[in-house]
Amino acid sequence: MTGRRQEYTRGKELPELLRNRIAILDGAMGTMIQRLRLGEQQYRGERFRDWPRDLKGNNELLSLTQPQLIRDIHDSYFAAGADIVETNTFGATRIAQDDYGMAELADEMNRASAALALDSARRHASPGRPRFVAGAIGPTPRTASISPDVNDPGARNVDFEQLRSAYYEQVAGLGESGVDLFLVETIFDTLNAKAALFAIDEWFEATGERLPLIISGTVTDASGRILSGQTVPAFWASVRHAHPLAVGLNCALGAALMRPYLQELSRVAGDTFISCYPNAGLPNPMSDTGFDETPEVTSRLLHDFAAEGLVNIVGGCCGTTPQHIAAIHDAVQNQHPRAASRRGAFHAAEQQPA
Repeated sequence: MTGRRQEYTRGKELPELLRNRIAILDGAMGTMIQRLRLGEQQYRGERFRDWPRDLKGNNELLSLTQPQLIRDIHDSYFAAGADIVETNTFGATRIAQDDYGMAELADEMNRASAALALDSARRHASPGRPRFVAGAIGPTPRTASISPDVNDPGARNVDFEQLRSAYYEQVAGLGESGVDLFLVETIFDTLNAKAALFAIDEWFEATGERLPLIISGTVTDASGRILSGQTVPAFWASVRHAHPLAVGLNCALGAALMRPYLQELSRVAGDTFISCYPNAGLPNPMSDTGFDETPEVTSRLLHDFAAEGLVNIVGGCCGTTPQHIAAIHDAVQNQHPRAASRRGAFHAAEQQPA
């Protein structure tokens, strides 16, 4: 990591905000898109009506073909009380978009998605209530640590350099478009995440800018490990060199099942803010959102996390909606944020090389 001491060039208000109150992250983008029940032609729009591959399910493409729908989703989360919304870029890398034959469009998707979220943030901000946009950086559908072939444990369908290059393009597109922070999320393979963090630091070095960074891992089951095998403390040890503003957990589990792992992370990451945005419980195909927790249930569980002093940022992942975010906002607004040590990753001016 860089040895230069640098202040944040954007998102400067975030550290103080997180010291003073619990910040609210938005809910699921994918869930809101699924509720719209869009068809193939709506994904394609006029521009891609003759594309040779199926495009339904490519949510990042909607920033190009249905921008008003994405803008409306951001607006709904800000209206529900979110302080931070994520760009519609979870899968906007060349590696992920190659599944649709759209690798060359990844940069355009990132820039268009950032513009939509930033427009919404500007319209909802007020002098006493700044709103922030997090450049969302997902894990890619290919993993550097796990074989895609059960008969060949050593096989890989991506390497570190391919990941680093794809992530750098995404980071540059988001950063140059003006996002306030980066969010490396839903980490199931720490090596993939390291490629993203390397790319972020490269961009910091190249531009002289430094944005706040949130890192969020995914514990996949009751083993308490991410998919590539690390425990929560081991995961933190692997990424703490990036000096994140916050580290946390998201996806895979609902809040009830996530609790012991969040407690563990809160213990080991003593000098860093903690984020948490769980799924709305367990999958439930009979539910309108595809998950079983109502806003009342999810918000009660996150209230308990806040009352226990575990969190600085809360929001929702799969199955959560603006109704969930509004309930979470109301549930935690009178709770104190987690206290961290005086020195730490959120003192950007004091960052040191790993």
